[in-house]
Amino acid sequence: MGTFGGALEARQIDASNGRLTADVKGEVESEDGVLVIRRIHVAMRLVAGEEARATVERVHGIYAMHCPLYRTLHNAIQLTSSFDLVGG
Repeated sequence: MGTFGGALEARQIDASNGRLTADVKGEVESEDGVLVIRRIHVAMRLVAGEEARATVERVHGIYAMHCPLYRTLHNAIQLTSSFDLVGG
């Protein structure tokens, strides 16, 4: 979320002070009796006007490969994200 928010801020879209929030859901499976995290989804919400949508969509499409956590884990765990704009 930090990488996404920073990329938005760099494009003059305010993601500070609680304007960008997220819910994270992980899915766990048992492998030989051991619990293993298989999938993580980050559902982000941004308080912003509809005029920001095109920029937010572009940022969402590229930010992951600039995120240290994503780059570290994406080969081991399925990582996905989405965003919703909440009128601002």
